Amino acid sequence: MKRTLLVLSLALAGLMPLAHADVKDGHALPPGISWQQGNVEAAFTQARAENKPLFLYWGAVWCPPCNQVKSTIFNRPDFIAATRQFVPVYLDGDSDNAQQWGEKFKVRGYPTMILFKPDGTEIVRLPGEVDPERYLRTLQLGLLTAKPVKALLADALAGKKLAEADWQLLADYSWDQDQGQLVPESENTATLLKLAQKVPSTQAVALRLQLKALAAAVSDKDAPAFDKSLARARVESVLSSDKLSRDNADFVLYNAADAIKQLSDGQERDKLNQALETQLAKLENDASLSWGSRLDATSGLLALYKQAHPKQTVSAELQDKVRKQVAAADKASANPYQRQAVITAAGEVLSDAGLLDESDSLLKGELKTSHAPYYHMLILASNAKERGDKAAALDWYQKAYQAAEGQATRLQWGASYVAGAVDLAPQDASRIETAASEVFADAGKSSGAFYERSRRSLEKVAKRLQAWNQGGAHRAQIDRLAGQLDGVCGKLPAEDAQKPICDGLVKSLKS
Repeated sequence: MKRTLLVLSLALAGLMPLAHADVKDGHALPPGISWQQGNVEAAFTQARAENKPLFLYWGAVWCPPCNQVKSTIFNRPDFIAATRQFVPVYLDGDSDNAQQWGEKFKVRGYPTMILFKPDGTEIVRLPGEVDPERYLRTLQLGLLTAKPVKALLADALAGKKLAEADWQLLADYSWDQDQGQLVPESENTATLLKLAQKVPSTQAVALRLQLKALAAAVSDKDAPAFDKSLARARVESVLSSDKLSRDNADFVLYNAADAIKQLSDGQERDKLNQALETQLAKLENDASLSWGSRLDATSGLLALYKQAHPKQTVSAELQDKVRKQVAAADKASANPYQRQAVITAAGEVLSDAGLLDESDSLLKGELKTSHAPYYHMLILASNAKERGDKAAALDWYQKAYQAAEGQATRLQWGASYVAGAVDLAPQDASRIETAASEVFADAGKSSGAFYERSRRSLEKVAKRLQAWNQGGAHRAQIDRLAGQLDGVCGKLPAEDAQKPICDGLVKSLKS
């Protein structure tokens, strides 16, 4: 443990170089780490036998944020050294029973990373951060803490005195991926607001926790009342400081614009937006950030421009700036992990800038080399849809589904294809029925089709079909599809937890 803490301390002080493994296969596991793959029960058995914590990574090979984590955190020598102090488990969402484990651990979004005690008690959910240093600090605190975050939260709400490290762990906990583990999801915002009031103002982590509370509140239409003038002052303090903006880059990139909209208007809003624009421009050129995050800063600048010029196309000057940023990101991204994270962001930012043809060219050039080309195809479908070319959009949705690999992934991409077909060609009953039938056939081949993400994909298909059949317009097709899905349900054992879910979907189609 002392060796690990030394390594982490050196890295946080900027004294250790990063590893840049030459990864040639995006399906390969991040090198240098003794990952347990898929068998979570065996991993916990090992953790108990060795009296070590267990680190669970839950993700997918196609997921851009997952690939960013692989290229910015899992390749670091300090993280690799830390893995010797726990049992690392790599759980791909397409592995057998992965979605069942996802439901058990209440993990939904990719990536989710959790540190457990050997007995299975959850210690902390780690943030999929733009900032690897913050991530590693949270990991370090999780390894050292005497109490899981849930116990620390109870103490904080009860008014008990917490150490600064405990407040830090609460502030950097992955609240947006909690999924009701600490508190019911409906109470998440209220809990963060309470913590923001209780954290000692002299603590360095106070602002961080207060920003987390604000980010939750501005995105929650049912948020409790809070002091908006105080919140506005905090936003202003962050945006007026280069250091605070960099320290809280995730807030600046993903939450500040919404906070400004809710907390200000008129000249005050213009002033805050100008400050936000200044900080986004600095983050856009911050070499300490990943290229994915830097492109997110470019996207934020585009959003501000469109907000200020709602009836205008993006200026030629800004488009040229976007082109140069994308070209630099493309050139700097070498291995498949980096490219899966960066090229998807680059394709989207080109689209946002109105450069649809250039977005298409970038993404099409990646199709032959990407380990998950089907993700790029969804952006190509979106580009075609933006042009008004419904036939091309449907073609890309179909190609994406056909190219998709893995149990959960195929169901997710199939659901996107069905949704696209219903939205863009509701009159094409044959296409819609065929697409849905293929998805239900995939469900029949999956060991966990009615757990977690896969379940939600199938629920999405059922809802789209219900809407398409409004008034019984396509009753014959729906009856055939319901019969097919009923056949899938019939093969599930009566005691299988998936069976009532499957039966419920059949019932919803027939209603």
